[in-house]
Amino acid sequence: QIQNSGTIAGNICNASPAADGVPCLLCLDSEIEVASLHGELKRLRLPDFILGPRSNALQGNEIVTAVLVPESSAKGNSAFLKLGARKHLVISIAMAAARIERTAGNLVAKAALSIGACGPVAVRLHEVEKFLEGRRLNDKTLEEIDGSLVARELEPISDIRASAGFRIEAAAELVKRTLAAGADAGE
Repeated sequence: QIQNSGTIAGNICNASPAADGVPCLLCLDSEIEVASLHGELKRLRLPDFILGPRSNALQGNEIVTAVLVPESSAKGNSAFLKLGARKHLVISIAMAAARIERTAGNLVAKAALSIGACGPVAVRLHEVEKFLEGRRLNDKTLEEIDGSLVARELEPISDIRASAGFRIEAAAELVKRTLAAGADAGE
């Protein structure tokens, strides 16, 4: 019932580890604008706003007034994939978002990757991003991204949907598929 009335800000404020919008907004280097009852405005980076499962940085007299995406984040190609038990209206087992900027020589100039539903909060995969920079985004490069590389930045959880081990492997596979989808979007 809430599918058509939910908001991006509500998705962020809910701070669910499986909030679908969060990995995408992390890849876009989004900031959250917060206003207090007294009219004071502040900006928080998204990782500083979502503190943990169902926990955010809002004080009792504050509300989210905007989700800010820098213009520089509009560069490149992006993709998002999620894994769940059904196709629609399902809590994710794992999800991945990617944004890739390439050089004129088709090398990765900048990568932004994030994983959701695999830990207490969605996270950027900074080590994988660094690994990709300066490389060609091809099958050989994607094969080198494995569960151990992805897992370094995750705190995988086990629950009724999946074990921590399965989430690590699923996250690694989703990263590869998301990167491939983003690469294909630029061709």
